[in-house]
Amino acid sequence: MRNLKSQILLRLVNSYLVDSPEPANISYLWNLGSLLGLCLVLQILTGIFLAMHYQPHVDFAFNSVEHIMRDVNNGWAIRYTHANVASFFFIFVYAHIAKGLYYGSYKSPRVLLWSIGVIILIVMIGTAFLGYVLPYGQMSLWGATVITNLLSAIPVFGQDLVELIWGGFSVSNATLNRFFSLHYLLPFLLAALVVAHLIALHTHGSNNPNGISGSGDRYAFHPYFVFKDLVTIFLFFLVLSIMVFYYPNFLGHSDNYIPANPMQTPASIVPEWYLLPFYAILRSIPNKLLGVLAMFGALLIFLILPYSDLSRVRGSSFRPLMKFAFWFFVVDFFILMWIGSQHPNSPYVEIGQIATAFYFSWFLVIVPVVGLIENTFMDLATETK
Repeated sequence: MRNLKSQILLRLVNSYLVDSPEPANISYLWNLGSLLGLCLVLQILTGIFLAMHYQPHVDFAFNSVEHIMRDVNNGWAIRYTHANVASFFFIFVYAHIAKGLYYGSYKSPRVLLWSIGVIILIVMIGTAFLGYVLPYGQMSLWGATVITNLLSAIPVFGQDLVELIWGGFSVSNATLNRFFSLHYLLPFLLAALVVAHLIALHTHGSNNPNGISGSGDRYAFHPYFVFKDLVTIFLFFLVLSIMVFYYPNFLGHSDNYIPANPMQTPASIVPEWYLLPFYAILRSIPNKLLGVLAMFGALLIFLILPYSDLSRVRGSSFRPLMKFAFWFFVVDFFILMWIGSQHPNSPYVEIGQIATAFYFSWFLVIVPVVGLIENTFMDLATETK
């Protein structure tokens, strides 16, 4: 029985990590998957060590983080690694999504793969938000208060839901305990989703820059792509080391090094940089309930891409109009990120509203219209021949 289990395990490892046939023409952009897996492993390991010393209590949370930084052997390195890998996690996942959008990785037969990826993004954002609250600095407290309060916009039971999440009538010990427990557990849910993502990927294989499916020109995953992945992994470790040792707070917020004070509101309440685009979408809509729906809709709308993209060609490599539209979307995403970091005053509010309108129009109007136009030109070209 033991030998049978060992054989099954070895066959799985061989199928996924050794003999798995991969397209010969995939570029270094396909290394983002291995980098994301590495980030998840680093976050789980460093999170376990941090949890040994962290105290989810409003009176001790901030000091327990300082204790980790100052008194625990190499605690500062573990804490800074955890904080900076979270940022790299989102850099890689946004680049991974952009690669999927550009090369049409969401189209059939990889719809399930894309859908699981969108769910992973949503769980990642929830996990990151919960983690941002735990140090219990000024931005942690007020960020938690503002974001959780958004649920009060839900008719009838919204306020009850907020108080259920808080465990009372404000952010308190109960809130920190709940956020800490969920922040500890969700990465393991992420790991399970990643396994499902890999199974879905293995079913139909990786997409490639040309968007053409076929069994020709493929190489075994090991050693060719293992060593290709190692190039970007070592580069990532180099950049991460520079960040941790020399610029550990470059991507953080200075207000989170001030102990939480419920009697003093910060001048500007902003989430971490990787949540700014969705925060900008939330603020761009005057109605609270519609703003909350738009913020969640900005994530869920990725699920309609396999159906809204009407082009018969996979990816943008041979679609000049779609290339143009793709880069407009990328610029719009960065504009939303910038708007999310600004005070909600004119002209930032108006720019945010325009950028939000373009964001949703891209999925609902631009992508299908561009597909139809390109299909029409292809038909005309075929008839001419």
